[in-house]
Amino acid sequence: MSDNSGFFERVYEVCRKIPEGRVTSYGAIAKYLGAARSARIVGWAMNSSHNLEDVPAHRVVNRHGMLTGKHHFGGSNAMQQLLEAEGVKVEDLQIIDFQKYFWDPIKELS
Repeated sequence: MSDNSGFFERVYEVCRKIPEGRVTSYGAIAKYLGAARSARIVGWAMNSSHNLEDVPAHRVVNRHGMLTGKHHFGGSNAMQQLLEAEGVKVEDLQIIDFQKYFWDPIKELS
């Protein structure tokens, strides 16, 4: 993991900038960081972030708007509940109208 620690911190910096009520994808973060083929590593970073209270990992989903990281929230519906509390509509682990909520770091942070 130490080899990835610098990359993970860069992922966390991006994640911290996702506005409340918006979501992004693992791939969008990877692409923003210049590592377009590293979506899986972004996922590993999100898996490792749950002890970091300032990283809103619940706002990172897969490219189709699926809550694929749900099982990292203690097997509960916490990920969905956190998103819904921010106004994001979720049904059957899928964000409804994903493009409406999608936050693209390349567009927003460049």
